[in-house]
Amino acid sequence: MNITATTPLQKVLGLWRRFSAGLDTLQPAAALAARLYVGQVFFASGLTKLRDWETTVALFTDEYAVPLLPPAVAAFMGTAGELVLPVLLVLGLAGRFSALGLFVVNAVAVISLSEIAPAALQQHVFWGALLAGLAIYGVGPWSLDRRLAPRLRHGQEM
Repeated sequence: MNITATTPLQKVLGLWRRFSAGLDTLQPAAALAARLYVGQVFFASGLTKLRDWETTVALFTDEYAVPLLPPAVAAFMGTAGELVLPVLLVLGLAGRFSALGLFVVNAVAVISLSEIAPAALQQHVFWGALLAGLAIYGVGPWSLDRRLAPRLRHGQEM
């Protein structure tokens, strides 16, 4: 007769394993939610800049001190980044590249503002953390990157 007693520690570890496995199933949804949230924030910002281009260039001239770039070039690059990169991020196409690109746009925004309200800074830190996580860990299985990767690895046409 083989009786194996379960210790309290083994019970706790078993519960923890099941709990962790449950959390693992949420990872794809969490990555998608992060992509949708951050993508919406930056895309909306880009649309705002497009709506009043003269004001945008004036802001890059007077308020944003983007290093090394003329204000009009910085305005164009920042707006283009805020419009193109979020779309790529939401689709999960070149996901890590787009997350890293938006991380840079976010960092430049914080650095270039001479004064930033604490609440605004906190938002930028949160967005930066989400973007860093997506760049480091990837944009998840619910992405075009994941869908296209096997085809690209094997040199198949799409």
